[in-house]
Amino acid sequence: MTAQIERYLYLIQQVGSRYYIVAGIAFFFFYILFRSRIQHRKIQIKFPSNRDYWREIFYSSFTIFLFALVPYFLIFNPAVRPYTQLYSQISERGWLYYFALFPILFFIHDTYFYWIHRLMHHPVLFRWFHLVHHRSTNPSPWAAYAFHPLEAFLEVGIFALFLFLFPIHRTHILLFFLLSIIYNVYGHLGWELYPKGFNHTWIGRWINTSVAHNQHHKYFTGNYGLYFLFWDRWMGTLRSEYDTSFEEVTSREK
Repeated sequence: MTAQIERYLYLIQQVGSRYYIVAGIAFFFFYILFRSRIQHRKIQIKFPSNRDYWREIFYSSFTIFLFALVPYFLIFNPAVRPYTQLYSQISERGWLYYFALFPILFFIHDTYFYWIHRLMHHPVLFRWFHLVHHRSTNPSPWAAYAFHPLEAFLEVGIFALFLFLFPIHRTHILLFFLLSIIYNVYGHLGWELYPKGFNHTWIGRWINTSVAHNQHHKYFTGNYGLYFLFWDRWMGTLRSEYDTSFEEVTSREK
């Protein structure tokens, strides 16, 4: 029992440190240290209240416990672990497979997120799953994990999908979810970091931005993607004023 508790606490530490460190650094630099110097890039000029920050941290803390629970049962459960596709040596699949899997993981996660996100916006489900997250109509970095427990369980489902869908190395998981929280914090940052005109470049047309996700929080509809805009463009759910809003924010002068 002691070993099991230690393993679960280890996973909580792994998930929690990613969130608190990445969101904390972003909050410190953008909301405290350089707040006045870079305010021209703030998407919504108004700042959230302290009560908003604490609410986001409160729900994110619960999410951390749930995000650690599912990996615990899948990885450390001897009845389940043999059925996963975790492999221990990178040489088993080679470096080409190792690096090639990362873009596949991001596309699969973006696809998974887009469709469960749209599902949670169904009127029957929204109140029970997604309303907590949408209380942040002007999100801060702390909103990245601010989910209702029901939504958190849906979100962590991607972990199970990865374990059973692809041969995957432990470091795939560590690096992927580190990069994921970094981009998730950027999406909720409240500032746009990409340069003016990025949305019209051949790659920028398909990349999700902080402006795009901020619009989703502000208006509740459209812009459902996580990393990319593929599905929003293909399904016609990208907000019509997205490009105009991106250009307005990135064209402001100090």
